[in-house]
Amino acid sequence: MSGIAIWITGLPGSGKSTVADALKIARSESIILRMDELRKIVTPEPTYSDAEREIVYRTLVYVAKILTENGHDVIIDATGNLRRWRELARKLIPKYMEIYLRCPIELCREREKQRIETHGAPKDIYKKGAEGWPVPGAVAPYEEPLNPEIIIDMDKTSLKDITEIIKKKIEAFSL
Repeated sequence: MSGIAIWITGLPGSGKSTVADALKIARSESIILRMDELRKIVTPEPTYSDAEREIVYRTLVYVAKILTENGHDVIIDATGNLRRWRELARKLIPKYMEIYLRCPIELCREREKQRIETHGAPKDIYKKGAEGWPVPGAVAPYEEPLNPEIIIDMDKTSLKDITEIIKKKIEAFSL
């Protein structure tokens, strides 16, 4: 039986890792695939070029595909700023769900300044964006999902409520 892949997408600082961690607690058998941790292995000295992002995101989708084919549930913690990568996952993974964490960029910037744990994400990402780094939502495009299974307004929803919303959707999705 194949597992489910849940891609948590949103701007940097929107709360993807926090939501992934909470979901992992609720679904302990799940595996979290974090883009920032994968990037350290695939591109130890990242340039964040378009070509590099293409390789890294396609690798992420492939790993999620293989894990789900082997019965594992996967939580993808990755911005996935271009829709085509998330659509590729939807095409290749039979049980795929996309969760969009909609968050005002001002709140993302504030959260990013305050966070202690980054799960491998570069620190001061919005500051680096102001210096020309290709930061999604600041310098690089962030293409919002067209038809995600769940949209969560991060400035209006508690982490407890977010976890409950996702758990209920997974239960309904799995039927």
